Amino acid sequence: MSVQQAYSQTLVLIDSANSADPNQAIDNGNSRPKEQLYAERMTDMLLRFKPDADELQHLAARAQHIERWKTPRSNYPMDKQGYMQWRTGLYRYHADRVGELMLQSGYDADSIERVKKAVGKKGIKVNPDSQLIEDIASLVFIEHYMLDFAQQHPEYDEAKWIGIIQKTWRKMSEQGQAFALSGQLKLPEPLVPVIQKALGV
Repeated sequence: MSVQQAYSQTLVLIDSANSADPNQAIDNGNSRPKEQLYAERMTDMLLRFKPDADELQHLAARAQHIERWKTPRSNYPMDKQGYMQWRTGLYRYHADRVGELMLQSGYDADSIERVKKAVGKKGIKVNPDSQLIEDIASLVFIEHYMLDFAQQHPEYDEAKWIGIIQKTWRKMSEQGQAFALSGQLKLPEPLVPVIQKALGV
């Protein structure tokens, strides 16, 4: 199987897996499997942020949340330590799952390991692939999910929101931060004042 065939088949397998998400999200008035929609938004953002991304970076972006619903938060203690255990478990599951699909499609061990490191968030700030996926995930959160998150937490005051925004900002590279403020990202309009205050812009 050629590299192009392996890439195409892996994408089909990722999308097939995510299309089974029982959770739905609304996109332009249409109900969609939640993680399939998220995966498409990751790909869209990658194309906007890094048009020259290679096929392994595309696979990592597409698989960022693969079958996320299979590792529910409720499986872990509802405290800070439980939250961190859940996040670590998610990273491991997503990385292992995309590795399985890549192996099924005929990818070599080095390519699989590279994607697994990026999806598993290994070496953020030092591994360019991991940092790229972190940038894309942060940009997708800001554009598509931050406002919904705010509406789900009306109890959060301005100080809490400034902290959340600054934490997200610190995860991003300088290139990701520049893109966020370049006008190419659709900022959630109701939150623009607190974003500007948090970032001092």
